[in-house]
Amino acid sequence: MTPEDALIELLGRVGAGLGTVVLVNDDELSQWPGAAVAAMKAQKLIAKARPASSALCPGCEHECVMPVHTLPATRGLPASFIVCDKRSDSNRVPIPSERLNQWKCSADSVCGFVATSLGLRRNDRETVDDGLWEIGLATGDKRSQTLCLQANGELFVVVGSNRVPIAELIEFHDGRYSLTGTMIRQLVDAATTADPRHTPTTVKREARKLETQTMYEAWQKAYRTSLRKKPENSDVWHSQQIAKLDIAQGRDASTIRKHMKK
Repeated sequence: MTPEDALIELLGRVGAGLGTVVLVNDDELSQWPGAAVAAMKAQKLIAKARPASSALCPGCEHECVMPVHTLPATRGLPASFIVCDKRSDSNRVPIPSERLNQWKCSADSVCGFVATSLGLRRNDRETVDDGLWEIGLATGDKRSQTLCLQANGELFVVVGSNRVPIAELIEFHDGRYSLTGTMIRQLVDAATTADPRHTPTTVKREARKLETQTMYEAWQKAYRTSLRKKPENSDVWHSQQIAKLDIAQGRDASTIRKHMKK
């Protein structure tokens, strides 16, 4: 694994989590290149988080996920342990601290990294919409535009109606991460609006269109699955079943029926 691969994996998790906080423990970080981990910490891509409240129990081959109990350190006794209730020959199973130490990364910390890497001033109003964050005003060769971060299954750098996966911009040189400035300038110059005040509105509209399309595709997939199981049932019945699922996002069956077929 290269340093670029390590950061791309981390950013991929943030994108998959729609920008929410992602946690990584010391045990996993130890498997990543040391230079990569040092750079992530120094550049504030990851920050110290609270110790994990649960962990895989190392007491046997079952590796159950169990709550962790932590007491003030006492000589001769482990500070953190799991109480095993699955086996009669186990009780307190010690948990090494590296399995509990955690580091966090979120869309906000990625925005800070992008702003610092490109020399941008962070905007006071950071959140534009769900899944979209303003980073700052970026300058191309022809114009200036508001740069945003979008979390929609993966992370994108967005300007106006244009976007590019942030994974394609990652570079690692001399122990530090950076972004490809040339591609950012091209993205800014290619944006459809030259007025940075209009950029957030455009980005929100495009983000909503993408989210709606993703929702429709989920309905279509669910419809095909339901149709295979119950081909004799009507479309009304299938749409009613989809309306009960989380992917319905509160829409009623009649709305789902209009969009569940391609």
